[in-house]
Amino acid sequence: MVQKYQSPVRVYKRPFELVMAAYERRFPTCHLIPMFVASDVVNEEVSEDGSVHKIERRCALDVDAPRLLKRIAGVEYVYFNQKNTLNKRERTLHIESRNESFSNRVIVHETCCYSVHPEKDDWTCFEQTASLDIKSFFGFESTVEKIAMKQYASSINKGKEIIEFYLNELEVEGVVHVPRWNPPTRSLPRPTSLSTSPAVIPKHTGVPALCAPDASDAKDGTGVEAKQDGAVVQADSLTEILAGTPEDKLDADYIKRYLGDLTPLQESCLIRLRKWLQETHKGKIPKDEHILRFLRARDFNIDKAREILCQSLTWRKQHQVDYLLETWNSPQVLQDFYTGGWHHHDRDGRPLYILRLGQMDTKGLVRALGEESLLRHVLSINEEGLRRCEENTKVFGRPISCWTCLVDLEGLNMRHLWRPGVKALLRIIEVVEANYPETLGRLLILRAPRVFPVLWTLVSPFIDENTRKKFLIYAGNDYQGPGGLVDYIDKEIIPDFLGGESMCEVPEGGLVPKSMYRTPEELENEDVRLWTETIYQSASIFKGAPHELVIEIIDAASVITWDFDVCKGDIIFNIYHSKRAPQPPRKDALGAHGITSPGLNNVQLIDKSWTLGQDYSMVESPLTCKEGESVQGSHITRWPGFYILQWKFHSMPACSATNLPRVDDVLATLQMSTHKCKVMYYTEVLGSEDFRTACCDVQSLGSMTSLESSHSGFSQLSAATVSSNHSQSSSMISR
Repeated sequence: MVQKYQSPVRVYKRPFELVMAAYERRFPTCHLIPMFVASDVVNEEVSEDGSVHKIERRCALDVDAPRLLKRIAGVEYVYFNQKNTLNKRERTLHIESRNESFSNRVIVHETCCYSVHPEKDDWTCFEQTASLDIKSFFGFESTVEKIAMKQYASSINKGKEIIEFYLNELEVEGVVHVPRWNPPTRSLPRPTSLSTSPAVIPKHTGVPALCAPDASDAKDGTGVEAKQDGAVVQADSLTEILAGTPEDKLDADYIKRYLGDLTPLQESCLIRLRKWLQETHKGKIPKDEHILRFLRARDFNIDKAREILCQSLTWRKQHQVDYLLETWNSPQVLQDFYTGGWHHHDRDGRPLYILRLGQMDTKGLVRALGEESLLRHVLSINEEGLRRCEENTKVFGRPISCWTCLVDLEGLNMRHLWRPGVKALLRIIEVVEANYPETLGRLLILRAPRVFPVLWTLVSPFIDENTRKKFLIYAGNDYQGPGGLVDYIDKEIIPDFLGGESMCEVPEGGLVPKSMYRTPEELENEDVRLWTETIYQSASIFKGAPHELVIEIIDAASVITWDFDVCKGDIIFNIYHSKRAPQPPRKDALGAHGITSPGLNNVQLIDKSWTLGQDYSMVESPLTCKEGESVQGSHITRWPGFYILQWKFHSMPACSATNLPRVDDVLATLQMSTHKCKVMYYTEVLGSEDFRTACCDVQSLGSMTSLESSHSGFSQLSAATVSSNHSQSSSMISR
């Protein structure tokens, strides 16, 4: 299995030339890296003007592996080759390292780059990527992988310390400046190649390399680490390191300041998932804190985190959650009877939310508002919590990514176990767990009555195990003693109704007047309105049953635009043209597959008797879209008629990333086909003039992600925005 690793950008606040002087002191051996036992120069080349210096070394490493494993492998040391290219003119050092030992069983490849900071000319940046591919190793593949991971994690952080050590050593010696390279005034003869004997290296065992740190690693202390990263990395890895703008990259100091202390492997997961999102969700990249929460929720398993994150991003897009704080106005009944609100912060600087659940008339709120309105209100609370976390991060000067919730259960009774109310609570928990993972830092449950175990039995199966570990439950007045509330909240912030000194503005609640109750029909209509209040539509796609949408075009110069997300499975997107109107749609999914969710449908328009090339024609090459991708594009029509957008089943969806039960899906999964994909889409037809105006307006804002193409495989004409005499259409796709 191939493992890949990517480091954040690490910054040395010293000039490039001085960092290079410190770097060279790590050879031929480095006492700060005991495992790095020897290195020998194999080849060295210098350009005629002296601006480019290439050097190749063969290095020996004493890997911290079990003695038995070394005896089975028949080696004492492992070897790797390192190639350095120092360009003094461009002020860069490129390092590439590969293992020599065990190269037929284990492939380790690492690339590193030192370069000048893009904004500060007297600072130096370091970036590193690595891969590890263990094909076979005497049945110890898992052990070798663990050794590599351990050495990678332990040495990557040490790399910067080593450079800093030699920089300080230079300063003690009085070397605080190294002049930059300047072209020679006249050419001087220089050696083009010289080699030395490998006598310094311990005797070669004849077996190629295990987890030898890259040369850069060894020097950086990151060599072995890099190995773990890697697998078979292509020869252009060095260019991949430098790909993208500075804004696309993460600085190690930024991570520590705003995201917290992460291990090297966690940093790598964050950077790789972030890069994947940049490639597949152009223009819709969530904040780094948000990505990190989903990684933490799945123990930094990238595949699982990516799955739930993509589902959440689609959900946010469909329901316009990003604009909820600006668009949601709480009904007066919530302002008067919802017994929750924000109240200062806890001892760790986390925002503090207080919920007096025991004083809340849950039945009255559900009868007066409906389930969806309550859900919207809770979502707005969570959005406000995210905003407050960002604010507190700036105020306290340290990363704050979650909040504390204090729940007072005094007054909780059997009335709160009213079945529709519990159902609404379970739905809220489900939605919050799926879309706001790792936002709850601590939950303090106070004055839990005897009926609480019944409620806990009902809701606990729907709460993630990691979240349950954050619950602290106090019965009676236990919260007032040692280990109670004062351990987590400053005394002057404890609310007055809990015996504290702080006046709390959370409503006291009470019974909602029955005159405010609404009929079941009114509540159902309101819930449907809130559920379907979106410009996007959802569709299910089955094996043998694509979803199709027809658009009639009168003006041949019109532009069809689309924006869709692949929510589940992989699909193929096609665009067809026909002069004939399709037959009335057949909604097979509702009858054959039992779909009952609002807004979810499956419509087939192309009659099975139609022949491709005669009754209808394909105007674009098929586009394969993977689960989690977001696709935007447009098609400039050449002819009037009927254009059919088709989403067709390509492959089954991946296994779910969570084992938690889903309230709405438990019964549905028993009757629905597993061969199903889901898409969420929006389409619009623009006149050619409107399209050009929209393009100009968006370009003036510096972005054209909803219209401009960045995907090269969909159409040979995807870069064009105007029609051609030699083509019938042009399209633009952006993923």
